[in-house]
Amino acid sequence: MPCERKPMRYGHSEGHTDVCFDDEGKCIVTCGSDGDVRIWESLDDDDPKSINVGEKVYSVALKNGKLVTAVSNNTVQIHTFPEGDPDGILTRFTTNANHVTFNSSGSRVAAGSSDFIVKIVEVVDSSQQKTLRGHDAPVLSVALDPSDEFLASSSCDGSVTVWSIESQTQVAQWKILQKSSDVSNAKSLCRLAWQPRSGKLLAIPVDLTIQLYDRNTWTHVSTLSGDLISQVVNVVVWSPCGKFLAAGTIGGNLLIWDVEAKLCIERQKHEKGFTVCGMAWHPSGGRIAYTDTEGCLGLLEGVSSLSSSSTVQKTNDYDDLFDEDDDRMLDEGMSDSRSPVKKPIMEDDDDDDDLMPATGRPRNRGSFLDDDDNSQGMSTLIKEEDGSSAILPAVGPAVSRPVYEGPMPTQPQRAFQPGSTPVHLMHRFMMWNSVGIVRGYNDDQDNAIDVEFHDTAIHHAMHLTNTLGHTMADLSQEAVLLACEGNNELASKIQCLHFSCWDTHKDWIVDLPKGEDVRALCLGQGWAAVATSALMVRLFSVGGVQKEIFSLPGDVVCMAGHGEQLLIVCHRGTGFDGDQALGIQLLQLGHKRRQVIHGEPLPLSRKSYLAWMDFTAEGTPCCIDSEGVVRMLNRTLGNMWTPVCNTRDSCKSKSDHYWVVGVHENPQQLRCIPCKGARYPPTLPRPAVAVLPFNLLYCQTTTEKGQMEEQYWRSVLFQNHYGFLSSSGYEIDSEGQSRAEKEQQELLMKMFALSCKLEREFRCVELAEMMTHSVVTLAIRYASRSRRMALAQRLSELALEKASQCQEEEQEEEEPAYQRLKSNMKNVNMEKQKKLKKKRNLSVEFFFDDQITALYFLCVTACVTASREGRVNPFKVRISSSSPAGQPRTTNVLDSMTMSSRKPAPISGTSKQGKAPVLKPLAPKPKSKMSASKGNSKKLEDSQSEAEKVKPAPAATPPASAENIENRKPKTGFQLWLEENRKSILADNPDFEEMDVIKEGMGRFRTLSAEERLNWTERAKGDSDPKKRKREDEGQVDEQMESNEGSTKKKKPLDTSAKLSAFAFNKE
Repeated sequence: MPCERKPMRYGHSEGHTDVCFDDEGKCIVTCGSDGDVRIWESLDDDDPKSINVGEKVYSVALKNGKLVTAVSNNTVQIHTFPEGDPDGILTRFTTNANHVTFNSSGSRVAAGSSDFIVKIVEVVDSSQQKTLRGHDAPVLSVALDPSDEFLASSSCDGSVTVWSIESQTQVAQWKILQKSSDVSNAKSLCRLAWQPRSGKLLAIPVDLTIQLYDRNTWTHVSTLSGDLISQVVNVVVWSPCGKFLAAGTIGGNLLIWDVEAKLCIERQKHEKGFTVCGMAWHPSGGRIAYTDTEGCLGLLEGVSSLSSSSTVQKTNDYDDLFDEDDDRMLDEGMSDSRSPVKKPIMEDDDDDDDLMPATGRPRNRGSFLDDDDNSQGMSTLIKEEDGSSAILPAVGPAVSRPVYEGPMPTQPQRAFQPGSTPVHLMHRFMMWNSVGIVRGYNDDQDNAIDVEFHDTAIHHAMHLTNTLGHTMADLSQEAVLLACEGNNELASKIQCLHFSCWDTHKDWIVDLPKGEDVRALCLGQGWAAVATSALMVRLFSVGGVQKEIFSLPGDVVCMAGHGEQLLIVCHRGTGFDGDQALGIQLLQLGHKRRQVIHGEPLPLSRKSYLAWMDFTAEGTPCCIDSEGVVRMLNRTLGNMWTPVCNTRDSCKSKSDHYWVVGVHENPQQLRCIPCKGARYPPTLPRPAVAVLPFNLLYCQTTTEKGQMEEQYWRSVLFQNHYGFLSSSGYEIDSEGQSRAEKEQQELLMKMFALSCKLEREFRCVELAEMMTHSVVTLAIRYASRSRRMALAQRLSELALEKASQCQEEEQEEEEPAYQRLKSNMKNVNMEKQKKLKKKRNLSVEFFFDDQITALYFLCVTACVTASREGRVNPFKVRISSSSPAGQPRTTNVLDSMTMSSRKPAPISGTSKQGKAPVLKPLAPKPKSKMSASKGNSKKLEDSQSEAEKVKPAPAATPPASAENIENRKPKTGFQLWLEENRKSILADNPDFEEMDVIKEGMGRFRTLSAEERLNWTERAKGDSDPKKRKREDEGQVDEQMESNEGSTKKKKPLDTSAKLSAFAFNKE
C-alpha cells in the first residue's frame, strides 16, 4: 500500500524551518523564523505548545528530554522537554549556528556555524568542548556517526569533510558541492545523514543525486538518482532500520529509496511546490514529517506498509517484478502515483527503463540476497554506457593493511590579516590598529570601505567604493593599502591610497602576474610589502616603485610592519596533534638592510593557532595565540619570546574572548575589545576598547617577594625598547626612562630589605649585583645599620668592582679622543692603568672615606631626605652637630625612599645639561691604612674661606707641617678646575650652598671636551707629585702654593711619560 500525503498546515511564519520527533514518537517538534519552537501532539493539533527561544531559530534537535536549538543570537540553547524551561546556553559562536544534532546516545551535541567552526559539546558539562577548524566558508550541516567516532560536515566552500572526533583532525574531504558565500546563497542545505546502527554509509545530497560513501574506505560506492528529479536535493534522512533513505528537494519533491536495491519506491509532490527544508523519520518508521520554507508542516503516512511490501517483494523472485505487472502497467498507461493498483516499485516508464538493460531482458537481482553484514560492503554499482545502472556482486574481503597509530598531522593555518575579522562577514573590520579603523561593507545596498583615523590631525575620514572587491587592508600614517584576490577573469590587484603625498596623484594600482594572489600585506615607513601565493614577498615604495623580491620557505600566515621593521610569519612544516609549525622572520629595511630573526620557530600554546601578530606602539614584535597568551620579543635575551599576559584570566566565561587591537609598552597597556560569547566584535554599534594590565607568569605572585620580582622584571622587559629606539636613531623619552630605572632600583632595594629581614644574606648579594653603583651604597648603609657586618663586607667588595667598572666605562667613552692623540700616548695610558690597579687593591676603609663619600653627596641626598652633613662612615655611629651629644643618627634609608620629592641622581641619570653624568670621586684614595684611620678628621685644605671648603673640618685641626704637606691627599683634575672656577660659579649663583656649587661644577666640568679634561688631570698630577714638592721651598705655606698656582702649571714633570703627554697636547 503506498503512503498517503496529509494536507499541509500552517506552523510558523515564512522562512526557514526544521522538524524532529521525540524519542517515543508521540510529539512533533518544529521551529521557524518567528523564534518559536512548537510541540505538536499530532498534525491535527490546533493548539500546539509554543516556546519562544529567540528572534529566529535555525535548527532544532531533541533527545533524552533535552531540546537543543540554534538561535539567531549566535548561541546554542538547551531547554527541558516537554516543559520548555530554559536550561542554559550550551555554546556560543561569533555568528549564528546553522545546524545542530545529537549523537545516538544523546550525550553530545554537534553544531556548525557561519564562522567556519564546528563544535562538539558535552550535554552534561558544556565546558567540555571540541572545536573543529578547517572550513573556509560557513558550515551548512553536521552529522555524528552512531559510534561517536567521526563527524561529517558540509560547507559553503564546496567541501564535505569527515573529522575524527578524538584527534580533531580531518580524515577525508570531498570537493563535490557548489561553492557559495553564505548559507542564504547556498544552492542546497546539504543535510548529511549517517546510516543508523552500523554507520556504514554516509549519505550526501549532491545536486540532483544522493551520493553514498563507505565508512571503511571513504570511497564513493553508489549514487541514488531519478529521472523525474529536476530540482536539487536539499535534505536526506535515514529510516530507523537503515534500509531506506528519504529525501526532499528544492522543488518540493519527496522521494524514498530502497538503498540496497537502489530503487526509488515512492515519489510525492508538495502540494504547492515549496522547498522542503526539514525532514524527520518517526522512530517506528511509519511516518515522515517534513516542513517547507513557507513555515508549513506536512506528514507522509503509511510509510511502514510501503517498506514492508518492498521487503516482501525482495524476498521473492525479483524477475517477477519485471514481467506481467510491468507490461500491464505500461499498456494501461497509469500515471497516478497514489493508485492502489500500481505496484510501488513500478511507478512509471522511466523507472522501468532505469532497471531494464538495453536488450529488454531483466537482470539477475540475486546479488541483493547475498549481501549481508559480513560482506565488505554493499554491491558495487556502476554506470553503463547507455546510462543505465548495473549491480555487480560484492568483492571479497580486502587484504588488511597496517594502521598508523602515530601523531596525526594538523591542518595548516590559513593566512590572515592581524586586526581584521573573517572575510565572510558582510560588515567586518578589515583593519583595526593604532592608527585607525578600516571597515568593509558588502551587502545588497552597498559595497564600500570606510577609513577612520584615531587622530584626525593625520587625515580626515574617507569613504571608498569597493568596486574591485578588496578583502585585505592595512593602514599607516602615510597610506591605505588594499588588495583583492584574483579570479578566472581578473588578476589579483594591489591598490595604495597615498594620502600623505604632496602631489595630486595619490593612488596607484598594481596587477600581480596571472595565477598569483595576495595572501598578506603590510605598510611601513615609506614602504609596502605583499606576500603572495607564489611563496614570494614583493616590496614596493609607498609611491609605487617596485623594489626587492625574495622567496619564503613556506606559505605565509601574516605580516606586520613598523618603521623600518618587517615581520613575516610563515609555515615551517607540518604540525602534529593540533600544533602549528610556524617560523618567524624579522628584517630591517633601513639603509643597512639585515635579517634580525632568521626563521626561528614561533612559540605557541599547545593545540593553538596564531590569532594576532604585530608590533607594539614602540616597535617591539608581539604575538597572541588562540589560547589568549600574549608573548613579547625580548631583545636583551637573544630575541627570545617572553609571555607577558594571558587574556583568558580576565574572561568571565569560557566562551568569552578578547580581540586585541594594540599593545603599548609605555604605559604598559594591552588594548582589546571584549567579545561576549564570540571571538570577533560586531562593527555596529562601535565596540568599546578595554585596557588589560600585563602580568608576567611568575611563581607565587600572591606573596610580597613574588609580586616585587614580577614588577621588577616586567619593568626591565618593557624598558628594552629605549635601547633599541636610541640605537636606531629615534628620540626617546628620557624622563620615562629615568622613572623606569628609578622604579627598578627601588624594587631591588625593597627586595634587599625583605631578604635582610629573612636573613637571606646570599640572596642580598645577588640582588646587589643587579643594582647600580649608587644604590649599592644605600644597601651597604642598610646592612651596616642592620648589624650585618659580613654582608656589608661582601657588598663593599662588590661596590669596589662596580666603581672600577664605572671608571672603565668612562674611559671607553673617552676613547675616541685618545685615538686622535699620537701613538706615544699609549705609554701614558698604560701607566694610568697600573696606578688604577694599585688603587683598587686598597682596603675597604680607604674606599669609603673617598669614593663612596663623594658619591654620597649627589646620590643619597636625592634618594634619602636627610640633612646635608659631612662625610659618613657606614661602619661608625656619627655624632651630628645639630643633635645632642652622644645621640646616634637613626634615619632609615628605606623610610624616605618613596617620600623624596627630588629626583634621584644615579650614575645613569640625567644632568641639567641633558647628559648622563658619570660621578667621579672628589678625592683619590690615600696610600696607606694609617692615613685612612685619620680620614674622618682630615679635610682638604683650600685657599678660600672656611665656608667654601668641600667638607667641614673638625674644630681642632693640627697645623700643617712639611710632613703633612708631603703626605696629604693629591688633588684631582676636577678639584683643580673647581678651585679656579669657584668664584665664577658663585658669581652666577650667589645663593648656592657648598653642595650646589659642587653639583654645578661637575655639570660644567662634564661639558668640557675630553682633551681639556685630560689636560686638567695631567696638571693636577704634576701639581701633586711628591718629588716635585720636595724641590719646593719647605717654608712655603698652603696659601702661597695656591697663589703660585700659575707658576705651578708652567712646571713640567720630569718623567718621560709626562713629557710625551705634554708634547702630544702641544702638537695639537
